[in-house]
Amino acid sequence: MSKAWKFEDNLNTDEIIPARYNITIIPSELAKNVFCEIKPDYAKTVQPGDVIVGGQNFGCGSSREHAPIAIKGSGAKCIIASSYARIFFRNAINIGLPILECPQAVADIKEGDDIEVNLASGEISNRTSGHTYQAQPLPDFVLKIADAGGIINFLKEHDIQDLLA
Repeated sequence: MSKAWKFEDNLNTDEIIPARYNITIIPSELAKNVFCEIKPDYAKTVQPGDVIVGGQNFGCGSSREHAPIAIKGSGAKCIIASSYARIFFRNAINIGLPILECPQAVADIKEGDDIEVNLASGEISNRTSGHTYQAQPLPDFVLKIADAGGIINFLKEHDIQDLLA
Protein backbone atom coordinates (compact mmCIF):
# COMPACT_ATOMS: atom_id res chain seq x y z
CA MET A 1 0.00 0.00 0.00
CA SER A 2 1.23 3.47 -0.91
CA LYS A 3 -0.45 6.07 1.27
CA ALA A 4 -1.26 9.52 -0.10
CA TRP A 5 -0.09 12.50 1.96
CA LYS A 6 -2.14 15.51 0.81
CA PHE A 7 -0.98 19.13 0.86
CA GLU A 8 -2.53 22.45 -0.21
CA ASP A 9 -1.60 24.96 -2.92
CA ASN A 10 1.54 27.08 -2.62
CA LEU A 11 3.38 24.73 -0.28
CA ASN A 12 6.70 26.49 0.17
CA THR A 13 10.13 25.04 0.81
CA ASP A 14 10.19 26.31 4.41
CA GLU A 15 7.00 24.37 5.09
CA ILE A 16 8.61 21.29 3.56
CA ILE A 17 11.78 21.64 5.67
CA PRO A 18 12.20 24.71 7.90
CA ALA A 19 15.46 26.59 7.33
CA ARG A 20 16.70 25.88 10.86
CA TYR A 21 17.14 22.21 9.89
CA ASN A 22 19.10 22.96 6.72
CA ILE A 23 22.46 22.45 8.38
CA THR A 24 23.06 19.22 6.47
CA ILE A 25 22.35 17.76 3.06
CA ILE A 26 22.18 14.18 4.32
CA PRO A 27 18.77 12.92 3.13
CA SER A 28 18.03 10.74 6.17
CA GLU A 29 18.82 13.63 8.55
CA LEU A 30 16.65 16.12 6.66
CA ALA A 31 13.85 13.53 6.49
CA LYS A 32 13.58 13.54 10.31
CA ASN A 33 12.07 17.04 10.15
CA VAL A 34 10.31 17.08 6.79
CA PHE A 35 6.83 18.67 7.07
CA CYS A 36 7.40 18.98 10.85
CA GLU A 37 5.34 22.14 11.25
CA ILE A 38 2.39 21.26 9.02
CA LYS A 39 2.18 17.44 9.37
CA PRO A 40 4.12 16.57 12.52
CA ASP A 41 3.26 12.84 12.20
CA TYR A 42 4.67 12.54 8.66
CA ALA A 43 8.34 11.86 9.48
CA LYS A 44 7.42 9.27 12.11
CA THR A 45 4.82 7.37 10.09
CA VAL A 46 5.71 7.72 6.39
CA GLN A 47 6.44 4.40 4.72
CA PRO A 48 8.76 3.78 1.77
CA GLY A 49 6.74 4.17 -1.41
CA ASP A 50 4.18 6.61 0.00
CA VAL A 51 3.12 9.40 -2.35
CA ILE A 52 3.07 13.16 -1.78
CA VAL A 53 0.06 14.92 -3.36
CA GLY A 54 0.22 18.70 -3.61
CA GLY A 55 -1.73 21.47 -5.24
CA GLN A 56 -0.57 24.31 -7.45
CA ASN A 57 2.88 25.90 -7.21
CA PHE A 58 4.31 23.07 -5.10
CA GLY A 59 7.74 23.90 -3.70
CA CYS A 60 7.63 27.66 -4.09
CA GLY A 61 10.06 29.71 -2.03
CA SER A 62 13.79 29.29 -1.77
CA SER A 63 16.04 27.68 -4.34
CA ARG A 64 17.72 25.37 -1.81
CA GLU A 65 17.75 21.69 -2.72
CA HIS A 66 17.02 20.72 0.88
CA ALA A 67 13.26 20.46 0.31
CA PRO A 68 13.29 17.77 -2.41
CA ILE A 69 16.21 16.03 -0.67
CA ALA A 70 14.16 15.84 2.56
CA ILE A 71 11.15 14.40 0.71
CA LYS A 72 13.29 11.85 -1.13
CA GLY A 73 15.08 10.98 2.11
CA SER A 74 11.73 10.22 3.73
CA GLY A 75 11.17 7.37 1.29
CA ALA A 76 8.37 8.97 -0.72
CA LYS A 77 8.10 7.36 -4.16
CA CYS A 78 7.12 10.55 -5.96
CA ILE A 79 5.17 13.79 -5.84
CA ILE A 80 1.96 14.37 -7.76
CA ALA A 81 0.94 18.04 -7.96
CA SER A 82 -1.12 20.35 -10.12
CA SER A 83 1.99 22.44 -10.86
CA TYR A 84 5.47 23.10 -9.46
CA ALA A 85 7.61 26.10 -8.79
CA ARG A 86 10.25 26.06 -11.54
CA ILE A 87 13.30 25.80 -9.28
CA PHE A 88 11.73 23.03 -7.18
CA PHE A 89 10.91 21.14 -10.39
CA ARG A 90 14.54 21.34 -11.57
CA ASN A 91 15.95 20.49 -8.13
CA ALA A 92 13.68 17.45 -7.84
CA ILE A 93 14.82 16.12 -11.22
CA ASN A 94 18.47 16.87 -10.40
CA ILE A 95 18.36 14.83 -7.18
CA GLY A 96 16.32 12.01 -8.72
CA LEU A 97 12.95 12.65 -7.06
CA PRO A 98 10.20 11.75 -9.58
CA ILE A 99 7.45 14.32 -9.99
CA LEU A 100 4.24 14.22 -12.01
CA GLU A 101 1.72 16.91 -12.88
CA CYS A 102 -1.91 15.81 -12.81
CA PRO A 103 -4.54 18.31 -11.61
CA GLN A 104 -7.32 15.70 -11.97
CA ALA A 105 -5.59 13.30 -9.58
CA VAL A 106 -4.85 16.09 -7.10
CA ALA A 107 -8.51 17.18 -7.10
CA ASP A 108 -9.76 13.65 -6.41
CA ILE A 109 -7.16 12.03 -4.13
CA LYS A 110 -7.80 12.27 -0.39
CA GLU A 111 -5.33 12.01 2.49
CA GLY A 112 -4.69 8.34 3.21
CA ASP A 113 -5.90 6.98 -0.13
CA ASP A 114 -4.00 3.98 -1.47
CA ILE A 115 -2.18 5.18 -4.60
CA GLU A 116 -0.28 3.29 -7.27
CA VAL A 117 1.94 5.23 -9.70
CA ASN A 118 3.55 4.05 -12.90
CA LEU A 119 6.22 6.64 -13.60
CA ALA A 120 7.02 5.32 -17.08
CA SER A 121 3.42 5.50 -18.33
CA GLY A 122 2.21 8.37 -16.11
CA GLU A 123 -0.76 6.29 -14.95
CA ILE A 124 -1.95 7.00 -11.42
CA SER A 125 -4.42 4.60 -9.80
CA ASN A 126 -6.37 5.44 -6.68
CA ARG A 127 -7.07 1.97 -5.32
CA THR A 128 -9.29 3.46 -2.60
CA SER A 129 -11.75 5.12 -5.00
CA GLY A 130 -11.10 2.94 -8.05
CA HIS A 131 -10.30 6.01 -10.17
CA THR A 132 -7.45 6.21 -12.66
CA TYR A 133 -5.75 9.37 -13.91
CA GLN A 134 -3.28 10.05 -16.69
CA ALA A 135 -0.34 12.35 -16.06
CA GLN A 136 2.20 13.25 -18.68
CA PRO A 137 4.75 10.44 -18.30
CA LEU A 138 8.28 11.36 -17.35
CA PRO A 139 10.61 11.47 -20.34
CA ASP A 140 12.93 8.50 -20.63
CA PHE A 141 16.02 10.54 -19.75
CA VAL A 142 14.34 11.83 -16.56
CA LEU A 143 13.48 8.26 -15.55
CA LYS A 144 17.13 7.34 -16.09
CA ILE A 145 18.22 10.25 -13.88
CA ALA A 146 15.77 9.14 -11.17
CA ASP A 147 16.88 5.50 -11.46
CA ALA A 148 20.51 6.60 -11.08
CA GLY A 149 19.64 8.55 -7.92
CA GLY A 150 20.13 12.00 -9.46
CA ILE A 151 21.97 13.86 -12.19
CA ILE A 152 25.42 13.52 -10.58
CA ASN A 153 25.15 9.74 -10.34
CA PHE A 154 23.70 9.59 -13.84
CA LEU A 155 26.65 11.52 -15.26
CA LYS A 156 29.12 9.33 -13.36
CA GLU A 157 27.54 6.27 -15.02
CA HIS A 158 27.58 7.67 -18.56
CA ASP A 159 30.30 8.98 -20.83
CA ILE A 160 29.49 12.65 -21.39
CA GLN A 161 30.56 12.34 -25.05
CA ASP A 162 27.89 9.68 -25.61
CA LEU A 163 25.25 11.97 -24.12
CA LEU A 164 26.26 14.88 -26.36
CA ALA A 165 26.22 12.77 -29.54
